Amino acid sequence: MDISKLGEFGLISRLTKDIKNKNKSTVYGVGDDCAVLHYPDKEVLVSTDMLMEGVHFDFTYTDLRHLGYKSAMVNISDIFAMNGTPRQLTVSLALSKRFTVEDVEMFYEGLRMACEKWNVDIIGGDTTSSYTGLAISITCIGEADKDDIVYRNGAKETDLICVSGDLGAAYMGLQLLEREKSVYYQQVDEAKKRGDQNALKELAQFQPEFAGKEYLLQRQLQTEARGDIIKNLREAGIRPTAMIDISDGLSSELLHICKQSHTGCRIFEKNIPIDYQTAVMAEELNMNVTTCALNGGEDYELLFTVPIGDYDKIESMDNVRLIGHITKESLGTVLVTRDDNEFELKAQGWNPLSKE
Repeated sequence: MDISKLGEFGLISRLTKDIKNKNKSTVYGVGDDCAVLHYPDKEVLVSTDMLMEGVHFDFTYTDLRHLGYKSAMVNISDIFAMNGTPRQLTVSLALSKRFTVEDVEMFYEGLRMACEKWNVDIIGGDTTSSYTGLAISITCIGEADKDDIVYRNGAKETDLICVSGDLGAAYMGLQLLEREKSVYYQQVDEAKKRGDQNALKELAQFQPEFAGKEYLLQRQLQTEARGDIIKNLREAGIRPTAMIDISDGLSSELLHICKQSHTGCRIFEKNIPIDYQTAVMAEELNMNVTTCALNGGEDYELLFTVPIGDYDKIESMDNVRLIGHITKESLGTVLVTRDDNEFELKAQGWNPLSKE
């Protein structure tokens, strides 16, 4: 169905007609000029992200359902990174004429799956037209007790540096998708130059080589916010001193913590958690796997520091790895390699405003 047949308010009504609020703090959601929220005894956390077609996602290999899921999760992840609980979400879309009502419903299906996983209410947003493709702007609202909020600036000397999950897999998934995309378009160009219509018909059924690399694709296309790690930390009685989610790469995020905490750090290459499929893919592409783990980005794992007294608790936790410790600012930010060489950590993660 053409979106113009429904109009803006008809589309919003269709997408949100059966949304039911789950949080007591949601007094009123979709349907008026503003949503109404009530937080009597909590601090309110607000995070906003924008995703642009051609910059943050590519429809050559990204479907709308996964895109909706990921769009919500990257915002929900920011709330968890403050040690908060996500509660509400608004979504705004700028749509070009090539999108149908069914396309937007598919996007919302993924969006709602992510919100339902963490009991987040969709409470409003906006839709408008676009001349340049799809633009997505999402705001997530969360809550936390004042004393529970964890900032980036709380790391102290001798604190332990920890990460959840494993690193570099999302970046390797992107490299895999980009490689297969390149192979496909190269074959299409060659067939067009030859005027080979049979080859072009066969290429319409092109199947990329993804066998044995499913985990990498999942990490890139189906982002997961690590609310489970926050839950486990609370149950273990651990309150991080500083925390951030890894969106732009481990090195960039760790430097954020050190800069804002006025500290240095020392992390060990041998302790950086890397999945087997990530290592195999890096070797296949002739890339250094540690560089991928340090700078790849989009893992959305949690990087956090804890007091040294929590060592035994951290060691016993699943899906958490101790990778180093915080030092004096004067000692700098150091990566210790497997052969005991030392290098200064540099922020080489993705820069969305880079000219390249």
